[in-house]
Amino acid sequence: MTHFRAYSSFSQSKDVMPYLAKFIVSVLIVLSCTCAYSQNSNLACPLVAKTVAIDGGVISYLEGGKGEPILLLHGLFAQKEQWLEVGCALAISGFDVIAPDLPGYGASTGYEVTVYPLETQVKILHQLMERNGGGAFHIAGSSMGGAIASLYANQYPKEIKSLAFIGAPLGITTWSPQVKQSIFQGVNPFIPISNEQFDLEMRLLFFRPPMIDEAVKSQLVKEYVVNNRHYQQVWDIVSFYGAILDRQPTQSPKTLILWGKQDGIFDIAGLPLLKNRFPNSKAYTFSNAAHLLMLEQPNQVIDIYRKFLRP
Repeated sequence: MTHFRAYSSFSQSKDVMPYLAKFIVSVLIVLSCTCAYSQNSNLACPLVAKTVAIDGGVISYLEGGKGEPILLLHGLFAQKEQWLEVGCALAISGFDVIAPDLPGYGASTGYEVTVYPLETQVKILHQLMERNGGGAFHIAGSSMGGAIASLYANQYPKEIKSLAFIGAPLGITTWSPQVKQSIFQGVNPFIPISNEQFDLEMRLLFFRPPMIDEAVKSQLVKEYVVNNRHYQQVWDIVSFYGAILDRQPTQSPKTLILWGKQDGIFDIAGLPLLKNRFPNSKAYTFSNAAHLLMLEQPNQVIDIYRKFLRP
């Protein structure tokens, strides 16, 4: 399958722990999706895997296409492969797509725990974009990636043509009642240590959770347990940013907001708060969709985002 050229390159890289579990989940989910960008079988995905050394570590990213650049940022404990469907479609549509593993995530290795504050993430991403030609570009993020995208736009406003939240972002509203209830009971659904807790995470992330074999789940949960200390450290750092978007200035670039009505991570009641904070925005809600819109409804995301970029 030509559209998994980037995945094949990535899968050969070494030292990708401790995010192997999330990587496997992302690939399984992408495999179960309809390939929106390959509706014309003659078009292969232009994205290829690349690496660049920055600030003592190595950033792994997917890049491809020609045209205006778009930077796509994944969320907490996730990685670049979640953007395969959307990224390939945008690259084929005439954009230069760059989808990195954020510093310290996925195959972007060699970084200390001090890399996880969001301001540090912005600093390294700025260097990544300078290495890829600099200039103005579009930026979009999912969940924590949305918060990082907004921070980037605030720090480097002259570089940003548009901002997009592809799914509810971290930093505008509190965790959903489901997440709070789970944490109050002593279970962090983002760091599952049993198959049952893993299933809970999937139910929060997806309106229709993907089918994953029990043996595969067990292997994924084992990885969470082995690297539990690292996951907890990162969680503790990122949790400080629960109101980061509420502290952003009201001036903002042209902004797109996409939010799943059944989001189990950040309740849709937070949408008016985000619209108020970003007055120069267009907002769309997705029925029968939860948190990871680019995986659950890639066709709809692609259609709306392309029209937003090229009205």
